[in-house]
Order: sequence, then C-alpha cells, then structure tokens
Amino acid sequence: MFIPLHDANDLKHIKLQWVTWSLIAINVIVWLVTGLAGDDSEFTNAAFLGLGFIPSVVNDIAELPASLILVPEDATYVTYSFLHGNLIHLGSNMLFLWVFGDNVEDAMGHIRFLIFYILCAAAGAFMHGLLLPDSEGPLIGASGAVAGVVAAYLMLHPRVRVWVLVLGRIPLPLPAFIPLLFWVVFQFFMVITDLDGEVSWGAHIGGILAGALLVLVLRRSGVPLFDRTIDTPKAVVHKTPHPEPSKAPARAPPPKWGR
Repeated sequence: MFIPLHDANDLKHIKLQWVTWSLIAINVIVWLVTGLAGDDSEFTNAAFLGLGFIPSVVNDIAELPASLILVPEDATYVTYSFLHGNLIHLGSNMLFLWVFGDNVEDAMGHIRFLIFYILCAAAGAFMHGLLLPDSEGPLIGASGAVAGVVAAYLMLHPRVRVWVLVLGRIPLPLPAFIPLLFWVVFQFFMVITDLDGEVSWGAHIGGILAGALLVLVLRRSGVPLFDRTIDTPKAVVHKTPHPEPSKAPARAPPPKWGR
C-alpha cells in the first residue's frame, strides 16, 4: 500500500517524545535478543509461546506446559506487543510509530500516551481472541497498539501533510486523511476477507477502535479533534537589514574666483 516517511507536524506541548523513543528502543532490544538466537531456536519459540497472546490458552481451551509459562495469562495481553517475527515485521511497526507516535504523545502527554499505547495493545489482543477464540498460535507484534496510534493521529491531524511512499517507489506529500483513512478501511476489508490469514487483522481492528475512543478522553484539555490547520516546517526567518543612516545633503562646490 504505502510507507510513511515524514510528516510536517511540529511538537507543541512537549520537547521530546521520550515515550515513543523508549517504546521503539524496547521493541528493538527484544527483537535483537530473540532474533540473534534464531527464528527456530528453542529460546525464541519459548519466548513466543510464553509471552505471546494465545487465545485458546487465555480462554481455557488449551494449556501451556508449566515450563513455558513465563508470565500470568492476563499479562500476555500486553507482552505480545513487544515481540516480532522478523526485521520487516519490526521495521514496519516501528516506522509507523516513529512517524505518528510523537504527535499523539504530544497531544496526550507522556504518561497518558503510555497508558493509551498499552490499552490499544490489549484491545488488539482482545479482538483477536474474540474473533479466533480457539486459535493455538501465539499472536505477536506491535501492530494492534500502532493501529491505535494511527487512528488517534487521523482524528487529531487529518490535514497535516505526510510524505508517503506509494507502491514502494513513488514519494508523495498527501494530507494525512488520504493514506490513513485508506489504511483503516483496508483493515476492515481484510478482516472480512482474510480472517484466518497469517496477519491478525482483528488485532488491527481492535487497536483502531480503542485508539479512536481513547483519544476522545486522553488528549489534553484544549487539544482539538480534526485540526483544520495544515502544519508546515518552520520557514527560515530572514533578518531585515538595518536602514543605512541618513546622510546630509552634499554641499554645492564653492564658486570659482572671478564669478
């Protein structure tokens, strides 16, 4: 579809998006720990089964061996979102979080944004388990939480210019609502047509719905929805040159002798 590259949307309430950066760092570190061990290693498989969200286990349809239980079942509603299967899986989620997370964090504040992110992740797992209650495969990935971030950004800044790479090769600056609304509609279409596929479209839907609702109550007081302004990068301010001091009018040359 499209790859987000950059948005022309300055921060207004915070200096640094340290929660967004921290979430990206944690995801990268966890992927390095599991990825360096190898996709098929016992360590990685144990991490996916013990920390991933497994609907059949949470719904008491199946049980994990005691040796694979790393955290309480309810904790997997969140822990799954810090695991990724490969570099592309990690990179795509973190790129979306990098481009859109800072402005959502700016609109909510650091603590509220962290709560928002965790709740969107949990909502993604909940929807996945609701649609596929007997699934025995572990759900992993931050896409449910990131989907909530996308939904919140869409409701906050629909007209901000976003540079996107369309079809993987065409860079275009578009108002945010064009690519993001298309992305949201695509998730609903896919959950109907490809529910049992490898991608958990249900987790995306859960994150989108949670993000759209939570932004209504977690944004700062005075932060509007559907901002009508189009933010652009700050222009270079040129200093106005000081006017030259006024000069006295030139005196007429003295008359020559004999005149």
